[in-house]
This record gives sequence, C-alpha cells and structure tokens, in this order.
Amino acid sequence: QVQLVESGGGLVQPGGSLRLSCEASGAFLRLNQVGWFRQAPGKQRQLVADIQRSGTTVYIGTVKGRFTIYRDDAKKTLYLQMTNMKPDDTGVYYCNKAYYPQWDWGQGTQVTVSS
Repeated sequence: QVQLVESGGGLVQPGGSLRLSCEASGAFLRLNQVGWFRQAPGKQRQLVADIQRSGTTVYIGTVKGRFTIYRDDAKKTLYLQMTNMKPDDTGVYYCNKAYYPQWDWGQGTQVTVSS
C-alpha cells in the first residue's frame, strides 16, 4: 500500500525555487504533527520542517526564511515551498509523521541544487 507519495523535486540552480508535494490521505493530514525530512548525501535523514494540526510550523535554522510548509486538506496534500535554494539543500526529501511511530517511508523526491 502506497500511502505517501512525494513529487516536485528536480535540478535547480542556487537561488532558485521548487515546490514539493506530498500526496497522502485525510488521516495523515489530520495527524498532530507532520513534516518534511531531508536525507543529504552521506548523512542521516533529518526533519527540516513540520506543521501541527493547529497550523503552527517549525523549521530548522538553516531553512528559516526560505522554506514554507503548508497543507491543503481538500487536496490531501502537504507542500514544501523552497526559495533561495542553496547547494546544502540537496538531498532526497520525504514526508512523514514528525514523531514515532512513523508511517512507511515513500520513495522521496530528489532535490539537487547546483550550478
């Protein structure tokens, strides 16, 4: 069963923008806290942004002011708008619960920031 489907990644130059989409389910979006994770080459997967049911958002310091996480309940989709992108943003991005136990991981979507 495919429950989380990420898309929207690609190759972008520094300073560019991308919007990632996570097609999920109503149940997923109703969870208390969901987010976007990034796994950079050779590094551990880490949470970069999350959003609570209340709409409260949290970002790691390196993406604050550049990334925006939001959801569209009608479309059952979680988004990550990324602007002014930097090479360190490179990695595979996944959506999932921001707390344990997490759902099965999707395939993720590759984001590469390079000139």
